[in-house]
Amino acid sequence: MTYVRRAFKYLIQITIIFVLIIGALMATGLVSLDVNIAFRNGWMSIAYIFGLFVFMSAAYPFFGYGKRTIRATGEPAQNWPMVDEAMEQRGYEKCGETPEGGRKYKLKSGVARAFRLWEDTITIEPVLSGFQAEGLVRDLARVVMSIDHKLNSYGN
Repeated sequence: MTYVRRAFKYLIQITIIFVLIIGALMATGLVSLDVNIAFRNGWMSIAYIFGLFVFMSAAYPFFGYGKRTIRATGEPAQNWPMVDEAMEQRGYEKCGETPEGGRKYKLKSGVARAFRLWEDTITIEPVLSGFQAEGLVRDLARVVMSIDHKLNSYGN
């Protein structure tokens, strides 16, 4: 269900952006107000574009969300404070815990959350080799590097 909800949110977002851009072009007179003139095949072009948006928004949650492993030694209980500190430095705050003993974090900034359509939650679960982080791929890279830097000294 989460997948469908995310896809629907992205469909709405990309459609609104498209309507705003075309509306601005039409309002400034750069494009004709008549859809049959503005687009080669008129309303049929709009249907093709919308179909493309449906395809893109259906594919994005598959590629846009993922999991990353963070190597850590020791017990999770002793590592959680460093994980919390790294998340705090990245602009996240703890918003809950999972039944498996993990933690959920969300962005502090309301604007940043809105730009991510409130799909900004990163879940960190303890696993055998350390931790596993799950969330938006573009955010995971920075978060995982930050946590890894806190947990592992690498000769520093």
